[in-house]
Amino acid sequence: MQTLSRLPAAGLRSHSRKHRIKNRSNQRILNRRGLKNNREVLKRLTQHNFFFFSLLRAKAKLKDTDGGMASPAECTAPTSSSFSVLSWEQVQRLDNILTETIPIHGRGNFPTLEMQPRQIVKAVRSRLEQSEIRVRDVRLNGSAASHVLHEDSGLGYKDLDLIFCAELKGEGEFQTVKDIVLDCLLDFLPEGVNKEKITPLTLKEAYVQKMVKVCNDSDRWSLISLSNNRGKNVELKFVDSLRRQFEFSVDSFQIKLDSLLLFYECSENPMTKTFHPSIIGESVYGDFSMALEHLRNKLICTRNPEEIRGGGLLKYCHLLVRGFRADSESEMKSLQRYMCSRFFIDFPDINEQQRKLESYLQNHFVGLEDRKYDYLMTLHGVVNESTVCLMGHERRQTLGLIAMLAVRVLAEQNVIPNVANVTCYYQPAPYVADANFSNYYIAQVQPVFACQQHTYATWLPCN
Repeated sequence: MQTLSRLPAAGLRSHSRKHRIKNRSNQRILNRRGLKNNREVLKRLTQHNFFFFSLLRAKAKLKDTDGGMASPAECTAPTSSSFSVLSWEQVQRLDNILTETIPIHGRGNFPTLEMQPRQIVKAVRSRLEQSEIRVRDVRLNGSAASHVLHEDSGLGYKDLDLIFCAELKGEGEFQTVKDIVLDCLLDFLPEGVNKEKITPLTLKEAYVQKMVKVCNDSDRWSLISLSNNRGKNVELKFVDSLRRQFEFSVDSFQIKLDSLLLFYECSENPMTKTFHPSIIGESVYGDFSMALEHLRNKLICTRNPEEIRGGGLLKYCHLLVRGFRADSESEMKSLQRYMCSRFFIDFPDINEQQRKLESYLQNHFVGLEDRKYDYLMTLHGVVNESTVCLMGHERRQTLGLIAMLAVRVLAEQNVIPNVANVTCYYQPAPYVADANFSNYYIAQVQPVFACQQHTYATWLPCN
């Protein structure tokens, strides 16, 4: 079977009267959707109506972008440089991610929920639309999207980030979203569990790793993370507006899932190389091909680094440990200064810094415990070299915190026998290098004289 996008025109002209009637019916549908004069798409609809309706839906949602057939070759960029159509190999990796069964582990005696990402997306989306919350589209984001586009990216992927682009006008919508997600968890409870006595609060305590809500002038979004003991949390993010959607170009990819989800729902035939929905990838960095090149070559690049929040420093050091490097030395030093400054603005207190670091280590190094020490030492070097916004004692306090966490990591890995037996050595202060500086304090001693019987030589204490 030939690729549909390259079907000869002669083959199309030889269709029977039955197919021509079907073409006229499809033309009326296209006219109602405001897609007149799209004759090329109309011809292709003859081969398989459903497939191209999914394509048309994707095309209608892309502004100034031609979302045509998925080519069996490598990614081909549409008119807009921010978008690209996924290749067949990339579609296969995406399908594997969405159909993989992921366990959501319950705390205590609560049973484990077994769910596929496509199932939870379908359940949540249908309930949102029933509650009159319009969902513009659903996307795969973050390291999972990067893995789909380039399998050997070096990033790997743990969390599964799913974005619902929805209209969240007020507090009522945020609460509705929360209630819907918790209600959907009931659908995945094993048979025999009495669901009537399980409240939303109980489900939240049992299965939700974290919940975040941001509502201000520039950002309106919420996040519900479903816990997985192996670190592969399913993160459902509901976004109305988000000013900064990425930190670095290599994690700026978003893959629109609507056409694939529609394929799952309607198609009776499995996907093949010549028959699969057209799936659009986007780089919110701005240039898809450039961002993909950075991913392939393990380069760290970004735009407007002053806008990256404090957690960007931790992500940057994580990329360094995974073998990524900045494009140039000067850019790297400037980027590090920006991120260090923002980290200490967002986390000014030493206790906040400790909580953030411990949380990052716990969430991003599941199964990679042997990399924790290298990560902390990399972070220590960056903070030591590039921090320019702190007083000396504050900087030393943070460096001491990172060193303490590194020693704890070594103890957890049994690299050292006991933390109590570890001696920490600190670099001497700069004034020690002065030739006139002496490391010794000479105590003055009372002279010893021949005296009466009860007189003794006395040493002054050296304090």
